[in-house]
Amino acid sequence: MKETRKVISVITLSDDGVLSRISGLFAGRGYSIESLTVAPIPDTEFSRFTIVTKGNARVIEQIVKQLHKLIPTYKVIEKCDFVEKEMALVKLPLSSDLNGLDAILKAYNGTVANASKDFIIVMVADDSDRVGHFIEAMSKYSPMDIVRSGSVAMER
Repeated sequence: MKETRKVISVITLSDDGVLSRISGLFAGRGYSIESLTVAPIPDTEFSRFTIVTKGNARVIEQIVKQLHKLIPTYKVIEKCDFVEKEMALVKLPLSSDLNGLDAILKAYNGTVANASKDFIIVMVADDSDRVGHFIEAMSKYSPMDIVRSGSVAMER
């Protein structure tokens, strides 16, 4: 069976140990987590987990079933069209030749997030593939460090 990338959004009560239970569910069954992002839902007692995983149809079905069984899961959203975004921060030394950086930032809707006398930190937030391409484009500037977030997603 063909493996596919799958975004799953899980709404849970904001209880202690939920993150441990969700990561344990994946680890205990040998399922992969490509990214996992969690944050409280404002003005509620709930948190949203955005999980990106890979697997064949049977594995994805098992993951969803197991997530439904977890207490305190409120809702599992997986058969949905999501708006999905990631973010990346890239630290570039000012000693590098930064010619063309402005054009790349414009092409990816990137910005300079911070600067010092020795480096600048550029940022981009976009679809997963575009963030990956942005990071590839940044390689020519000899990055000192790269940090990439996990996906956040919201159903349309």
